[in-house]
Parts: sequence; C-alpha cells; structure tokens
Amino acid sequence: LDLVSLLVSADFVIVMKVSVEVHFCRTTSFYLTFINLFSHYPELCERMLQHFKIPSQPIYLEQDENTSISCDQQNVNESNKMYDTVVVGGTFDRIHVGHKIFLTQAVIRCCRRLVIGVTTSKMNKSKILPELILPVESRIAEIREFLTEIDASLQYEIVPIDDPFGPTKSDPNMDMIVVSAETLKGGHKVNEIRTKNNLRPLEIHCIELVESTHLSSGPKEKKMSSSNTRIDLLGTRLKQPEPRPNLCDKPYIIGLTGGIASGKSIMCDRLLKKGAKILDCDKIAHQIYEPGQVCYQKIINHFGKDIVNKDRRIDRKRLGEIVFNDPKQLQTLNNIVWPQLLTEVKKRIRAVHDQHKCDVVVIEAAILLKAGWENECHEVWSTIVTPDLAVQRIIQRNGLSEEEARKRVDSQMENSEVVSKSHIVFSSQWSDEFTQQQADKAWSILMDDIQKRKLNKLSTDEYSNNSRL
Repeated sequence: LDLVSLLVSADFVIVMKVSVEVHFCRTTSFYLTFINLFSHYPELCERMLQHFKIPSQPIYLEQDENTSISCDQQNVNESNKMYDTVVVGGTFDRIHVGHKIFLTQAVIRCCRRLVIGVTTSKMNKSKILPELILPVESRIAEIREFLTEIDASLQYEIVPIDDPFGPTKSDPNMDMIVVSAETLKGGHKVNEIRTKNNLRPLEIHCIELVESTHLSSGPKEKKMSSSNTRIDLLGTRLKQPEPRPNLCDKPYIIGLTGGIASGKSIMCDRLLKKGAKILDCDKIAHQIYEPGQVCYQKIINHFGKDIVNKDRRIDRKRLGEIVFNDPKQLQTLNNIVWPQLLTEVKKRIRAVHDQHKCDVVVIEAAILLKAGWENECHEVWSTIVTPDLAVQRIIQRNGLSEEEARKRVDSQMENSEVVSKSHIVFSSQWSDEFTQQQADKAWSILMDDIQKRKLNKLSTDEYSNNSRL
C-alpha cells in the first residue's frame, strides 16, 4: 500500500507520496485528515488531484465495513507499519509545513496514542534567536489544534520537556519514534538510554527534511525551519503598539534599547539616515552630572564631596566604585539620576520637534526598560545579540578581560525580557547588509502607520468641518 499524506496549509495543499515527492498547489485554508479522507472519499480525492493538476495518483486504502484501523493490520511496505504508541519531539515553534508533514507522518503510523515532547526554554538556548520562540504553552496549543483537526480519534499526550529524552527514558509502552534526517542520531541515543533503563528499544522512522522555498535574504537555513521564520520576524512588528494618551501625536517617540554591545548606536545611525532625530540618553546623562545641574547637586548631597575632583566635576570612576559594590547605593543613584534624566529628555524632545518639525524621535537608552520608561514612548524597539557575541565585542572594544566582559553581560536584563516588552526587534549578529534590511523593514512599517494616521486625521477634520456647516 502506497501511503499518501495530505496536508492543507493557509497557502498550499501538500500531497506527499511518502519518501517520494511533494506537490504544492494554491488553495484556501482548511485541513483534511488523511485516513478518513482517503478511505471514505476516494472519488473526492481524485477530483481534487485533477483540479489541482497533480500528476501522481495515490493508491487508496481499501474500503471496509469496519473503517477503524487496527494495529494488527500489516502493510505491504514494512516502513508503513502502524504502532499502538508513537512518540515525536521538537521545538515546534510557529508550526509550518515541515512540522505538519512531520506530525502527519506520526499520525498515520499511530493507531491509539501519540506522545509529543515540546522543548522548554531551558532546551532552546542554543537555537537561533531563542528569545523569539513562542512560550511552550502557546506551542503546545498550536500542536493540539492541528492534530485534532487532522485526526480527532487518537489520544494525544503533548508534554513540555527539559531534556532531549523526555518521557522516552521512562515510558515502557512506547513502540516507535519518528525523527527527521537531522535528528536521527538523537533517535538512536533514545534507544541507548531505554536499553540502559531496561526498556524495549523503539522502532525508528526517519523522514527527509523539507527544503525551504524562500531563501531570498539573510542567514537562513536551506531546510524549512522555525529558525528561518524567526529570522524573518526581525524588523517586523511582533505586537501592535498600545495607546499612549499621555503622549502627543507628534513627534512619534521610539524608545530604542538593548544590552551592552548589541548594536544600539549603529541602529540609531541607520534610523538617523532615514530621517529620525536621535537623542542619546547616555550623553545626556553625562551632561546632567555637570556642575550647576540639579542632578549634580543631589548626587553630591547624598554621596559626599569625596566623589568630586579638583575641577568640581564628579569623578564617575570613584562614584562607580561605590555603587557597583553596593546594590542599595546603586538603586539610590538611579533614583536620583533617572527622574532628572527623563525630565531633560522630555525637554529635548519638545525642542527637537519645535526646531525640526520631525515626525520621529528615537530615544537611545540602555536603561529604558529598567527605568520604566516604556510608557513614555509610543513603542519600544530593541537590539539583541547572543551573550557570547556581546562578550566578544566588549573585549575588542573596551579591552576588558573575558571575565570582566562576561560579568557586565550577565548583570543586565536578559534578552528574553527585553524582547517580551518590545514591538520591533533587531539583531546585528549577522552581516551589516542584513541588519540594514531589518532597519528598512521597520522604517517602512512605521512610515506606513504615520501616513495612515495623517490620512485619518484629515478625514476626521474634514468630517468635523462639514458637520459645522
């Protein structure tokens, strides 16, 4: 019997003759269960194949008065044998066509119970852009929705896993594991662990990787993968900005933040060339430390005159030695500086807009989220790189030891927390060209929004004028 798995995504009908070929055809969005469709509606399937001009003809399951599939049934091809309990594992981030093929291969080989292990954040740290991976609860919900749509008759156990083996290392009732060519070694390792634990080894079914058809730009993998999807998210809106009734419509304020050595300043340069005005909060902070400033006097009142040089300026190195060795003193300094800094930033935003009549002002501030300034911006954009790359950049730029650089990186807010509060995320861990593409995408989205706002305002004003008449 030549099994055929049929999936329909939002963009494609995928008719895949197992291990032979994949056909893509445009259609509307719906899912059809393989077994029920092919065993009960062969004429419909034939008409469907003819309509989409798919040349290969499947051999359908024979119709029987008893339509249930039994594990005792034997297929001509041993690779298509069915099993009582099948197991699969993976990240399953933002389910794509490759995932659907993979899961369907497990479904059509399972006659009762399908166990799916879904990796948690603990296991995803080595992935590309792990900060953009959906929460495990969301991924589990997507898997369950897809599986119950293609076959609601099976028992699905979808569980989070914190290690590569999950329930396979302890469940005696499993029969077969479905793996990809990429994870085949992992399947053999599972059997090693099961043997050590006096459990029966699993049959292994390996399917080929599906190649991606969209490799237009960036550091994408050739295979269809969630990593490619996450890479495509860079420079796009992850969520819509919340209303900010406390802010004026103009200028539109972007808060740009990110960890040390993540590429904030370079991204600001890119946005400056696009037409944004940039306010560097680090430079402004240095200025409010100067003699005569309100912040200057408050710092001296608390920390004493010992932190003042002969030229009456604050010795930032001496002040740093005090606060970085005492969290309470650091918090006190922040409580003095951050409100004064925000007041000064607001003044400068108004001044820049009055002078240049600009549409967009970008506030570059590493402390933006720690200081709770997200409500002072229309939206938050952030830059991220891997911790290892940040350490490498700090060593090269600041001449610090690896230990010192690592300490700085570890002391800041984690990328995942930054991303969770961001509307658009950039990453400069690849080529300059690809980083520029991210900036281009984000700016295009922003300009479209601003233009729509202007048109809406014109329409509203016109309506108001007509109403008066």
